[in-house]
Amino acid sequence: MPTIRKLPEVLINQIAAGEVVERPASVLKELLENSLDAGSKAIEVQLTQGGIKQLRITDDGCGIDKEDLALALERHATSKIASLEDLEAVGTMGFRGEALAAISSVARTKITSRARGASHAWKVSERDHEPMPAALNGGTVVEVEDLYYNTPARRKFMKSDSTEYGHCDDAFRRVALARPEVGFQLSHNGRVNLRLAPGDAERRAREILGDDFMEQARVVDVAASGLRLFGFASLPAYARSNRDGQYFYVNGRFVRDKIIQHALREAYADILHGNRHPAYALFLELDPAGVDVNVHPAKTEVRFREGRAIHQFVFHALTRTLAAPVQAAVAAPVVDEYVAYASPTEQVHLGVEEPALARYFSPTQFERPLSRSPAFESVASSLSASLSNFAPRNPAADIAPRPLPQTTQGAPLGYAIAQLHGVFVLAQNETGLVLVDMHAAHERILYEQLKHVLEGTPGVQRLLIPAVFNASKIEMATAEDHADTLQRMGFDVAPAGPNELSVRSVPVLLARASVTELLRALLAELRDFPATEVIAARRNELLGTMACHGAVRANRQLTLPEMNALLRDMEATERADQCNHGRPTWVQLSMNELDKLFMRGQ
Repeated sequence: MPTIRKLPEVLINQIAAGEVVERPASVLKELLENSLDAGSKAIEVQLTQGGIKQLRITDDGCGIDKEDLALALERHATSKIASLEDLEAVGTMGFRGEALAAISSVARTKITSRARGASHAWKVSERDHEPMPAALNGGTVVEVEDLYYNTPARRKFMKSDSTEYGHCDDAFRRVALARPEVGFQLSHNGRVNLRLAPGDAERRAREILGDDFMEQARVVDVAASGLRLFGFASLPAYARSNRDGQYFYVNGRFVRDKIIQHALREAYADILHGNRHPAYALFLELDPAGVDVNVHPAKTEVRFREGRAIHQFVFHALTRTLAAPVQAAVAAPVVDEYVAYASPTEQVHLGVEEPALARYFSPTQFERPLSRSPAFESVASSLSASLSNFAPRNPAADIAPRPLPQTTQGAPLGYAIAQLHGVFVLAQNETGLVLVDMHAAHERILYEQLKHVLEGTPGVQRLLIPAVFNASKIEMATAEDHADTLQRMGFDVAPAGPNELSVRSVPVLLARASVTELLRALLAELRDFPATEVIAARRNELLGTMACHGAVRANRQLTLPEMNALLRDMEATERADQCNHGRPTWVQLSMNELDKLFMRGQ
């Protein structure tokens, strides 16, 4: 049997490099984080051959003292933590003390730095850790050349220069998006490809994600119980076929977390269908002690100490922002602590011979946000402080025929002027012309009203013959641990044998669903996530079908009062911008756009 021996330091570093340094983009990410931790306000990145040949980062940060520079390339040498308490509440981007050592073990590495107040700069390299005098005005320059030159087998895994540059560009944008107050510049093969001046969060998001995204995005800024979620989330009209427009940060760190991803996916589930994916740039702030970032060498995975609470906060914050009715979305984007909610107080008639259903609104107050980051302050300050004075108009006032008013102020969708082919409602507002798909709009209205009417304790359907199915050990344990939760939701579940579960009742709205499939999905969700979302998803499928059949059909002739009643209901209905299938319910054509169609003024 082979004897146990201690590995040489060089091999230890190369093993560690396999975890930290996957490709040039990994090197770039680590070095950018170091520059930000140094307080840099301007960072320049120069790449050659996709970063494989050379990667050079220059910053204007605080620099490194001569004594510290000698340790910069040593493993587990860092200035960012000193104790277990520091590790449990990390507030910096880097903290392991592994990145520079790992990089220098697989690439020719040189660091030149001049600390503030120092008479001149010093430099070290992977060959000689002893500092040598150098010339530099200030800050730090890190040069990484010939990545994996000493491990040819690993070098073979590198892709083409253009592919590696693409990954570097993605890593660069992720870091730059989170720090709008810092100036960034990215060059490749001597050519400047991206230059980002310091600015505010809105400007940086527009530069990274594009004007199209910002035109279809809503501002998110919600705080409660020491948590804050802010940023931008796209409406369904901007849905994409891939996930390349998704950016989520925890305390400024780009992460991929299954709890967060599930919460975001569920928040969009009611408005985005098919294989489309939303785009967003969202930032979650919380006490650093509430999240463990010491989970993965690349630091892109985290573990929350209160995962369910984080899931619920992110889910509800984004859901309510996206659910804001047209009146709130157009007149004042959802921001800060006020979010439109639905609750029973007032009944209104749709005005299209449909049964009257309840629709309610009352703003719900959250705690004031945590102290704002300077980068986001300029965005949030330009938005409405609250929606506390918002109240939907009563469409009953529109039932009596009346002439078109001279002004449409206060009615974002304006007032109806005609119906086109029994399909579209044409309305005039302050901006220009609004076209409404009346079936899609009415379908959304009915769907939201049905959900509110049926909220509360679910009705229970007893099964004449209990449904019995085979269950795994973990499913049996989950059913036992969450028996009370299942009971409250309308499920009577009990063991029927060592590896069998028996279901004696289900919520009445889900009586026609596959009991076995439903329970398996529910038990899987209960292990990691709140079960209410999976129940709501199944219930909402049924309600969506009911709303589709109940909505006003094409070729139905509506009177002007009926059309105006529909517009007012749209303005006061959550998620009225799109139907249950993710299609838009209305579009706006401004006077400028109409003028261009007829070449007016040209």
